[in-house]
Amino acid sequence: MAKKNARNTRGKIVSAAWKLFYEQGYEDTTVEEIIALSGTSKGSFYHYFDGKDALLSTLSSLFDEKYEELMEELTPEMTAMEQLLFLNQELFKMIEDSISLDLLARLYSTQLTTSGEKHLLDHNRIYYKLLRKIIAKGREDGQLSRTSSVSEMVKLYALCERALLYDWCLCAGEYSLVEYSGRVLPVFLSSFLPQK
Repeated sequence: MAKKNARNTRGKIVSAAWKLFYEQGYEDTTVEEIIALSGTSKGSFYHYFDGKDALLSTLSSLFDEKYEELMEELTPEMTAMEQLLFLNQELFKMIEDSISLDLLARLYSTQLTTSGEKHLLDHNRIYYKLLRKIIAKGREDGQLSRTSSVSEMVKLYALCERALLYDWCLCAGEYSLVEYSGRVLPVFLSSFLPQK
């Protein structure tokens, strides 16, 4: 129970921070505002984070929270491909609607230059576990090709999503991430389908 409360406290701080970062900008958001919006204490904040900069690495946690919500909406009637495309569209909609482009670009740049933990590549994340589950079941049911391993397919899917996000950041959000991904990802993922 204590572990769940700790996760909830940390989660409240992360959610509040990213909401404020989006609304006010990263530079104009203070730790005090994050604490107030999250309904937590200064002690709790500094228990989990050294400062505001440490919150930049939590974006992947925010994504995983969204995946946990979306898992509830996946139905057995959906094919593996439909599930993968649904997850992508919903997450990219959340990103486009509520994540600051500047902060997303910062996250990608820090992940490229850090010598520490690369959160986006952490295979213990809910994201990777969910992809593995969907792809393994899709292969088992004959919906996805068996020419590549589950690990290789997960890697390719994640790589494609990162590429789309990176390009969107590079282009300063000049196009709809959701619409573009809706056109490009199905074409890319068609290589996952069994050959007829």
